Amino acid sequence: MTAVDVLDLHRQYVETREPRIREALVRAHAGLARSVALGFMNRGEPYDDLFQVAQMGLLKAIERFDPDKGYQFSTYANATMSGELKRYFRDRAWALRTPRAVQELYLKVKDAADHLAQQLARSPSVAEVAAYTSATEEAVIEAMEAGTNLRTLSLDATPDDDPGLQLQVGTDESGFGLIEEHSLLAPLLARLPARERRILELRFGRGMTQSEVAAEVGLSQMHVSRLLARTLDQLRTWAAQAETTA
Repeated sequence: MTAVDVLDLHRQYVETREPRIREALVRAHAGLARSVALGFMNRGEPYDDLFQVAQMGLLKAIERFDPDKGYQFSTYANATMSGELKRYFRDRAWALRTPRAVQELYLKVKDAADHLAQQLARSPSVAEVAAYTSATEEAVIEAMEAGTNLRTLSLDATPDDDPGLQLQVGTDESGFGLIEEHSLLAPLLARLPARERRILELRFGRGMTQSEVAAEVGLSQMHVSRLLARTLDQLRTWAAQAETTA
């Protein structure tokens, strides 16, 4: 089925809401759901469960997508499915019955870390986050430990840092969920510099964390984070161009 055929199906579904057309769209975009689910592997959850959550997000995207607004369905669906998967991990993490006060402090710590990282142009220390949130360092550490279930914050220390623990801010990259079929990604990856290709392979192919990738390639975690963001933006641009010309 060509991209034009799929777009026609989306238009037909907007007009008719027929279940058979919706099912055809689900089948047409199954590769995208698989790719997004794979991007959330190595977090302790079975792939089949992740794929089911991604499919729920895919159905929501199909229901809400307007083909006449000019944006690509793959971009819209990727964001919707990723959001569903993030909520899935968040809900399962809080299901561990973390005290509400710790949950609330964790959210404050996360916001403080994001703000301070931008303000200081580096990862803030625990002491700096504690001062910003008017909490004790012990309380901040407790909240961060609870937050590791969400894989958004982690404690890390390097020889160049202060002896105290440093707060590293990580991100969830959409990665290989950029396009519907992995085979279409290969020529785009070939256009990247060797270092960026290796970082992508370590992050998504081997499922390493950003800190692990940084140690492997000899860069700082922040540098790896920026390279990943820049590289994924470049891949998105190339993928969009390829889809437009297809």
